[in-house]
Order: sequence, then structure tokens, then C-alpha cells
Amino acid sequence: MQIVRKILVTDEEHRPVAVQIDYNDWLKIEQQLNVQDRQAKIVDLSKYAGGLNLTESPLAYQASCRSEWS
Repeated sequence: MQIVRKILVTDEEHRPVAVQIDYNDWLKIEQQLNVQDRQAKIVDLSKYAGGLNLTESPLAYQASCRSEWS
């Protein structure tokens, strides 16, 4: 069994609210649990290319919006 060093995080009343562990320990735990990284999916965004018909440059639009704030 692997020893995991941890830090207990408490609130103002000393009640435990979280645990911090070393990132390398976390990677080992994920590997042992066979956790799949959901953000690692490769998504093909090319089907959305040309989906917007812009009437002005995005930078010009951003500049006009920012000028409204001041």
C-alpha cells in the first residue's frame, strides 16, 4: 500500500473542509483507479468554420464595446 502525504484544510472553526495531496501522488492514484481524463478528448471544430457572418472586424467590435464603458 502506498503512503500518501496529505494536508488537512480546515475552516475557521477547525472543521475539515478539504485535503491537499502532492500532485505526483494524485497522478499515481489516478493511474491506479484507471481514471480517464475527460478533457483529453480531441474535438474536430472544423465543422463550425465559417459559421458566422460578421459585419465588422472582431477587433473593431471589441474596441467599440470598450469605448462604451468609459
